[in-house]
Amino acid sequence: QVQLVESGGGLVQPGGSLRLSCAASAHSSSIYAMGWYRQAPGNQRELVARITGGGSTNYADSVKGRFTISRDNAKNTVYLQMNSLKPEDTAVYYCNAVTLVFRLDYWGQGTQVTVSS
Repeated sequence: QVQLVESGGGLVQPGGSLRLSCAASAHSSSIYAMGWYRQAPGNQRELVARITGGGSTNYADSVKGRFTISRDNAKNTVYLQMNSLKPEDTAVYYCNAVTLVFRLDYWGQGTQVTVSS
């Protein structure tokens, strides 16, 4: 069982920045990949960014060049730095972890990000 605790969401104006954090209860060596997904009202949940234990990353096209995912293995924590935020980035952001063994999926409770003037 992996518990994920997210923080850092909130209200920001267009063009602003936010940093999301997600702390995992499991040691980083047991986690294959961690990532961030988001879900806006009426939409399906979509991948925003993901990072593997080896540091490989992938991003949704809509956030490339604006968002950066990083991972602190010593703290079992993943971060999402979001810059140049747009109203269409408004969504609930969920942290995800995939275990090394059996590739099990775990989810955080979600944190609201609202981009509005």
